[in-house]
Amino acid sequence: MSKNLLIVESPSKAKTLKKYLGADFDILASFGHVRDLVPKQGAVDPDHDFAMDYQLIERNARHVDEIVKAAQSADQILLATDPDREGEAIAWHISEILKSRPKLKEKPLKRVAFYEITESAVKHAIEHPRDISMPLVNAQQARRALDYLVGFNLSPLLWRKVRPGLSAGRVQSPALRLIAEREIEIQNFKSQEFWTIHLDSHKESESFTARLFQYRGSKLKQFDIGDEQRQAEILRDFSSVRTARVDSIERKRKLRYPSPPFITSTLQQEAVRKLGMTTDRAMRIAQQLYEGIDVGGATVGLITYMRTDSLSLAKESVQEIREYVRDHFAQDYLPAKPNQYKSKVKNAQEAHEAIRPTSIFRTPSSLSSYLNPEQLKLYEMIWKRAVSSQMNPAQFDTVSLDISAAHDDTLFRATGQTLVFPGFIAVYKEGVDDEDEAEEGRLPQFEVGESIPVDRVFGEQHFTQPPPRYTEASLVKSLEEFGIGRPSTYASIISTLLDREYVQLDRKRFIPTDVGYVVNRFLTEHFNAYLNYDFTANLEDQLDSVSAGDREWIPLLHDFWGGFHSLVDEKKNISRKDVTQELLDEACPKCGKPLCTRLGRRGRFIGCSAYPECDYTRNLGTEEDTSAPEQRLLGVDEASGADVMLLRGPYGYYLQVGEALEGKKPKRVSWPKEIPVENASMEVASQLLSLPRDLGKHPETGKKVVANIGRFGPYVNHDGVFKSIPKEESVFSIGLERAVALLAEPRIDKNLVRELGRHPADEKPIGIYKGRYGSYIKHGRNNAKIPSGMDEDSVTLEAAIEALSQKEEKKPVKARKSSKAAEAGTEKKTKKSTRKKSEA
Repeated sequence: MSKNLLIVESPSKAKTLKKYLGADFDILASFGHVRDLVPKQGAVDPDHDFAMDYQLIERNARHVDEIVKAAQSADQILLATDPDREGEAIAWHISEILKSRPKLKEKPLKRVAFYEITESAVKHAIEHPRDISMPLVNAQQARRALDYLVGFNLSPLLWRKVRPGLSAGRVQSPALRLIAEREIEIQNFKSQEFWTIHLDSHKESESFTARLFQYRGSKLKQFDIGDEQRQAEILRDFSSVRTARVDSIERKRKLRYPSPPFITSTLQQEAVRKLGMTTDRAMRIAQQLYEGIDVGGATVGLITYMRTDSLSLAKESVQEIREYVRDHFAQDYLPAKPNQYKSKVKNAQEAHEAIRPTSIFRTPSSLSSYLNPEQLKLYEMIWKRAVSSQMNPAQFDTVSLDISAAHDDTLFRATGQTLVFPGFIAVYKEGVDDEDEAEEGRLPQFEVGESIPVDRVFGEQHFTQPPPRYTEASLVKSLEEFGIGRPSTYASIISTLLDREYVQLDRKRFIPTDVGYVVNRFLTEHFNAYLNYDFTANLEDQLDSVSAGDREWIPLLHDFWGGFHSLVDEKKNISRKDVTQELLDEACPKCGKPLCTRLGRRGRFIGCSAYPECDYTRNLGTEEDTSAPEQRLLGVDEASGADVMLLRGPYGYYLQVGEALEGKKPKRVSWPKEIPVENASMEVASQLLSLPRDLGKHPETGKKVVANIGRFGPYVNHDGVFKSIPKEESVFSIGLERAVALLAEPRIDKNLVRELGRHPADEKPIGIYKGRYGSYIKHGRNNAKIPSGMDEDSVTLEAAIEALSQKEEKKPVKARKSSKAAEAGTEKKTKKSTRKKSEA
């Protein structure tokens, strides 16, 4: 019987494959990349056609030795690393190492690739091996060479001109630029006031609001009602109006189509929006689902490969999804023929399929006892998106109602929308970055010419808003739109910016740090030609052409290096002062010379450009923000008729109903930090003033269940038990049933990375946890380091038990004290305690 050696990247993948392949297969893991460039100048040599000097990665040397040893007794070597550029490069590096050994030079060596880890897919791949794809390898080498050439030439410039220890990257720098430019936009934004006029009416028990869009024959533009005075003038026209007339009604049927199944970028965006994960965490969990989960004693890959930009699905999987929809929904939920999706991504090629479950009949509920909470949430999202992609569109009836009041040529408009057929929404609804896409409500039934009552006409103040800061989801979307990097690199781009402290997250939105701001300014001013969006995107397209075999990689590197190297030499003589200082249009109050921003050890500050002759300094942003209003009228409280004001106090913004009169304190509610003050409106204020919401009585205790907003965000409370309301749900709409379900959920340690299983000795759970100094294994009160050569994603239950056992064996045994020694110790402690008390 022939002996086969199958090499994969991760031990968890190896464990899954062992279940599918017989005893004639040895399966070993490389634990990721096995070689990398020597970390010193000259590792890529432009003078010799960019020859690359590789060395073994030290932490994986032991695994390479095991592979070499096993290869000597194997009849055939199969390289089954991941099916993308990086996986192809790892396979090539392993083959180069094996071919360098005389005894292994002639061994049969083939590449196998599978996009899902199921028994049929794996065996089919092994039956159809191929050669290593050198175009893919060359594309990966070209990327690595470019990253090295940019990093090793720009980083020393940053050390000399800005601060030691900084670095620049070919792809991370344009990503930093996106964040920094957005922040500059926000800082330069000038808010502009405008007002809207609204009419409240009702029919029977149904009330609604219409907005003035045409006044005395003229269509209103955004800033036509620019201040409170103009608003008051218009309102006077309606002071005696008690009825209005329905001028026209327009009804339309609107379709909303399902989104395609996930690709890498859309999976990352939705995991951030809907699940509150980071892009990096989402990819790690997806990797676990791909590589295999123990389901009832059988290890099986649950999803297809997660690094892909293809929207297509295998014909068999489409048939399976359609069969599921046919069996579980009415006939009108299933399209007459399969939905087809075309990729908008150039050169979409890194995998053959979109991300989908390996079996649609493996429903989330059937896996709930086998997956940890994070795995289950991500799998459920992937499963729902795949199913919904093969369903009919949702159907809405939209109604637009024009109402004339005061004058025939003065019109208000009310719009309503009703869901008449759920279609794909019955399974999946896409997340959004900003909660400004609420569904419109229903409108009462009217006829043209019908008279309606005018309950009130009122004005509402607004201020234009700056563009929002990037979330991880919106940043990934922009990276994709600008062609910066590729989906498989987005998570690492974001991690790099955070790890190097060029950006920080504030309420899950990116802000450039002072160092990040200065680094971006230096790079955009002096290396814009090589780090602008168009150049970066064009270079990515050229690298994709190398992957496809349409372009050679060495000429591409020559084209880049000539101009870039000359520019680096030219910029070596820039003064540090020009890089770290930026002149302001403001005079120094001490000497009259221009002020400038400067970079110090603790960040940027404002100082005099005449330093050291003048030592004037002040903190950046210490001047009071005069652009934000001290108070704003939002509207009128329906219950009391009092004005609802947004006020700014010493501790932030708050709402106040009515005036503060002697002996009577008005109702006040803090404005939540989660809601930008620019979004303040009467609608939001009314919702906040309705808090806390009494949801009803708990079915088990009969005690009150309440929804409210606290210092840590929205929550539900029952009998002293608090549970946070998930980001995708609203404190204003959550019901009793959902609140009871949230309260019943077990508390999840926020530091828990994943559960491994239970210890056979005491049945207590064993898990991987995040700690101050990295991840570790925890079992009850016992902790242990993650074994060498493993990471938080590859540790198995068996390895964790062994690590805990070894830690326990190393603990020193405490010697028991003799009774006399114990007594002496007690006496000594007592005397010491007495002395301390007397001294006190």
